[in-house]
Amino acid sequence: MLRTRLARALSSSPPFPSLLRSFACSPPPPPPPTMVTLVVATTADPASIGPASALLSMPGWSPGPSLPDGIESYVNGDVRMVKHSSSIVAEDDLDRRWEAFAGEPVAETIFLSRHTAVSSRPALTVHPIGVPHLKDGDVLVAGGKPGWAGLPNPRIGPWLRLLKKIAERQGLVPEFEVTLEATHHGPVVSTPTMFVEIGSTKECWGRQDAAQAIALLLWEGLGLGGGDGVGNWHRNNDNQKVLLGLGGGHYVPRHMDIILKDGAWVGHLLSGYSLPMDDPNQKKEQNKEKGVGGTWKQAIKVSYEATQQAFPGGVILAHLDHKSFKSWQKNAITSFLAEQNIQVGKPSDFF
Repeated sequence: MLRTRLARALSSSPPFPSLLRSFACSPPPPPPPTMVTLVVATTADPASIGPASALLSMPGWSPGPSLPDGIESYVNGDVRMVKHSSSIVAEDDLDRRWEAFAGEPVAETIFLSRHTAVSSRPALTVHPIGVPHLKDGDVLVAGGKPGWAGLPNPRIGPWLRLLKKIAERQGLVPEFEVTLEATHHGPVVSTPTMFVEIGSTKECWGRQDAAQAIALLLWEGLGLGGGDGVGNWHRNNDNQKVLLGLGGGHYVPRHMDIILKDGAWVGHLLSGYSLPMDDPNQKKEQNKEKGVGGTWKQAIKVSYEATQQAFPGGVILAHLDHKSFKSWQKNAITSFLAEQNIQVGKPSDFF
């Protein structure tokens, strides 16, 4: 009898079809928005607009939307190029502004710019950005914000090596030096970022062969001609070593020796001028107990944290240019690194 009642109940008012219909009528969730690479150029700089124009002459580009203030854009696959007319370090938050305007989150930002140097030597350079050693009230001569270190783009090391190969292939070496620069200047961005520059004089900034080399770097490095590109960091790179450079001059030669070797990854590069340290021997006796003053601790801490964020799963190792430090400086830095649980690496540790 119980079976009969159950059969009648199920046949007279089946509970499942309406539930199935509700599922069938629900639209599938929208796909996540495409992450894009943002390339930034300015018409105010021949070393910026030259490579941009050379890159835009390659296949696959089409006009994109115009941002406010007359900023033009161009589209090629997952790459977006924007061109503005201001100083390259003056337009802050272009990555966020692009996402707000176009609805596309930015995965990384690459700036094209000129490089200046007292030596006037022709050069092709790449570097991370930030002014982590500055404090509130300090003059910002080239953008950024005090105490800020941008997320270093993981492509910096692999692209340095690729740029060297391209420059050699194009016959620019040895006339042009291919080199890293230490972390410096702005603008403010929130995504992993790098600058790619042509130096170091007006004559070099407008060189078409140098512009073509930079255009080829982006074309091959971003995989615009096919393939995955060069220098992609993925979470499956767990436990790979990443160099955080401390000390040395602006062109960080001791760190360069490591980064030029295949397989090396690099984050921030803090030269001596980004590690201002007050000599304790110049202090009055009662102030010596306070240790080594200056903003060097701040610079190391924020640069380490930014590098850690840019390389999820990586092992960040500080690499010191020992010869560039006095003994009291080296002792203070190594003690601080130990306090912060920041490991120190030897050249052989990065491979």
